[in-house]
Amino acid sequence: MKSKTVKRRAPAAKSPADELWQLRLYVMDQTPKSATAFANLKSFCENHLKGRYRIKVIDLMRQPQLAKGDQILATPTVVRKLPKPVRTIIGNLSNTESVLVGLDLRASG
Repeated sequence: MKSKTVKRRAPAAKSPADELWQLRLYVMDQTPKSATAFANLKSFCENHLKGRYRIKVIDLMRQPQLAKGDQILATPTVVRKLPKPVRTIIGNLSNTESVLVGLDLRASG
């Protein structure tokens, strides 16, 4: 019986569009502004990154030491950890076009 050699192709490299997006939303307590920012971010992700994102909400009232790592100066702030490079957006995320540009999903024009 002859044995066959099976050539395996290397897995195709993932394009940035297929990568899992890791986002951190920094807030200060459970304020209406924080709730609005989370709702806007969640809606944005569902519309533009469906099934490819993770949001971690960090309340700086409970964990103030975490602000230093991502250099958080104001809240609410979103930090895109992955895909690289890291991107930061400050505000309630109500302007979709600004979020698209800020997260590098669409070129500024």
